Amino acid sequence: MTWTAITSPDLPKPAGAYSHVIDTGTLVFTAGFGPQDPATGEIPDGVEAQTEQVIDNVERALAAVGLGLSDVVKTTVHLQHLDRDFAAYDLVYGRRFTAPHPVRTTVGSTLAGILVEIDAVAVRRS
Repeated sequence: MTWTAITSPDLPKPAGAYSHVIDTGTLVFTAGFGPQDPATGEIPDGVEAQTEQVIDNVERALAAVGLGLSDVVKTTVHLQHLDRDFAAYDLVYGRRFTAPHPVRTTVGSTLAGILVEIDAVAVRRS
C-alpha cells in the first residue's frame, strides 16, 4: 500500500515531527489537532470554543484531501478535564459530527495548555 503525507499551511504548524494528514487512497488519518487558530496561533477560552476550533482544524485537514466531516468514521478525543468538560464538549461534537456519528473514544489526558485534542480517521468512498 502506498500513502501520501500532507502538511498544510492552512493548519496549525506541527509541534513536532509529524504530518497533518496521511492519505492511503481509501483511509485518511489526521494528526491530533488542538485548538490553535492556524492564522494567529491563539487558543480560545473554554471547552466549547476550543472544541469548535479543534473541529475546524480537523475539517481543514480533511479538506486538504477533498474530504469532510461526514467522511469521518472514527475519532479519538483527549479532554484535559474529562468529568468537568465532557457534557459541554459533547454538545459541540454532536452538532458538528452529524448522524450517523463516527465511532469515538474519549479519554482524560494531560494536555499542554489546552482543553481538547481530536484526531480522526476518514474513508474515501468509492
